[in-house]
This record gives sequence, C-alpha cells and structure tokens, in this order.
Amino acid sequence: MKKRKLIVGIDISKNTLDVCFLLNPEIKQQHLLKVNNCKEGIQRIIKEVKKLKILLDETSVCFENTGVYGMHLCYYLQSIDVAYYQVPAIEIKRAKGLTRGKTDKSDAVDIANYAFTHAHKLKRTVLPEEHLIQLKLLLAEREKMIKSIAVFDTTKENEGFIPKKTLKAITTINQKTIKLLRSQLAVIDKEIKEIIQSNSIIKNQFDLATSVPGVGPQTAINLIVATRCFTAFDNWRKLACYAGVAPFEYSSGSSIRGKTKVSHLANKKLKSLLNMAALSAKKYDQQIKLYYERKTGEGKNGMLVMNAIRCKVLSRVFATIKRETPYVDFMKYAS
Repeated sequence: MKKRKLIVGIDISKNTLDVCFLLNPEIKQQHLLKVNNCKEGIQRIIKEVKKLKILLDETSVCFENTGVYGMHLCYYLQSIDVAYYQVPAIEIKRAKGLTRGKTDKSDAVDIANYAFTHAHKLKRTVLPEEHLIQLKLLLAEREKMIKSIAVFDTTKENEGFIPKKTLKAITTINQKTIKLLRSQLAVIDKEIKEIIQSNSIIKNQFDLATSVPGVGPQTAINLIVATRCFTAFDNWRKLACYAGVAPFEYSSGSSIRGKTKVSHLANKKLKSLLNMAALSAKKYDQQIKLYYERKTGEGKNGMLVMNAIRCKVLSRVFATIKRETPYVDFMKYAS
C-alpha cells in the first residue's frame, strides 16, 4: 500500500458502517462517524473525506472481508477509483494484540491502525469480473442443493423399521422434494456450463485444468473461481497454502519438535475437492499410482503421501495454465 495522507478504517455490519478517519496515527488524530450501509451512507463518508481537504487518490480505505455485507462498499469505491483493501478478520484480530472488550467503534479504530502499521504488505483489492462473481454464487447455491438432497435422502433409513402405511405420506412428499431439488440442480449446472462456454479465458483454463488426471469439472471450476482465473497466486505453492495442503514445520529451540502438518486455516471446500482429485489420480494415473506404492513401501504414512499427491495435482494444474498447453502423460510413451 502506498503511503497516503488519510487512512479510513471501516467496521461493516449488515445495516451500518462505523468509520474511523485516521489523519495522524502518531498523535492518535482521528475522527469517528457512523452511517447506514447503503449508497447514501457511503457517499456521506466520501463527503467527510472532502471536508478534510484531502484528495481521494491520497486516501486509503481498509475493512474486513465480511462477504456480501461489504459489496455496496466495494462496488462504490471501485466505481470512483478509491484504493481499498479487504483484509481477513482473523488477521486484524491477531494483529491487535491483547485487548479487552469490543465495540463497533473500537473495531473501526483497530482496522485503521492495522492499515497504518501493515501498509507495507497490503495489496489493493479489485473485484473479480462479473462472470467469476456469477460462478461463485452459482457454486454456493449448488453446494446448498447437494447438501439438501443428501439430508432429504436420509428418510430412506426409516424403510424396514416403520410400517409402510405410516411412512407412505412422508415418502411421497420426500420424493417430490428431492425431484424438485435435482431439477433445480440441473438448472444450476446448465447455467455454470453456459458461463464457461461464453468466456474464452474461463473456457480455455477449464479445458486445460480438466486435462490433468484426477481433476474433474467441479475441481477445475472451483480452482478458477478461487484463483480469479489463476491471477491471485504467483505460484502453486501459495495456492497450496491457501487450499490447506501445504505442510508446515512446528518447532522451537531444542525441546519442541512437533509434527510437520497442514494448517486448519484453509479453503476447506477446495481442500476437499483436491482430496477427491488425488484419490482419482491415484486410481487412474499410472505415474501417481507407482509414486504412492513406492512411498508407502518405504514406510511413509499413507495420509502424508496422499497430501503430497494433492500438491502434485495442484502443481500440474498450475503448470498447464501457465504454459497454456494440456497435460501430457509421459508414461504412455515410456518403453
């Protein structure tokens, strides 16, 4: 983040925005404001900036990533070309140090102070393209549909334990509900396919990703959305860290020697999909299969080897995207 004259920290809630205008952090020169979380409220924040006689390109706005509640703010700030920075809530919380109590005003002040002290590592946030936002929403709805179908499908467990006459009415309603959910799931899948086909970049990356053994349509499209068409991460190792498949050492001095393991701070959905991709690759990819057998034969833990396979799959996908050529299985040409 560039050094700017004014830092604006905003604590976002569903209905309101608590704002802290930080002019001089060293002497705690600040001004607080509370507005509604709507276009008019955000315009009032901009008016306050102008009252302070500071240009918009000399202003930085920082706030927590609160999902849909922050979209009004993101769209408006981007439309007037004001630099803004979305930061994970846990990062700001851990940067505060030891604190007592919590209010929306104090959170706004903490966010502004965080933006000042961590300016050297903040990167300007830019909203994804409309197609990626649509895909993200559709994937979220798809996940809800699948979970709902699985929940309603558990009604079958009553069969054989409860008389058919008693169960008949519930079974009829249940089957109609599942049928409706599956029809809506098909509509969502159709919408996703249409968006993929309509965007040349997404279509190309989807084809390249699915050329990697083990990577199916759902894994490919989730990777594209999570990485913003593979522009959000410089290399596959950073993506592995985000997906929760990168192992980290845990040690201190000479006495603490913990196990090297993955972090729980991860995109759990992406991690689950990569696990399924690794299982599929182990089954159908001869090279991965031989790798698994060799490593487990050496006494390596099976789950540790599977995690290495997840990383291999991820690195293959990243490589195919970066060089813009499909994956080539060299084992087919081995003598």
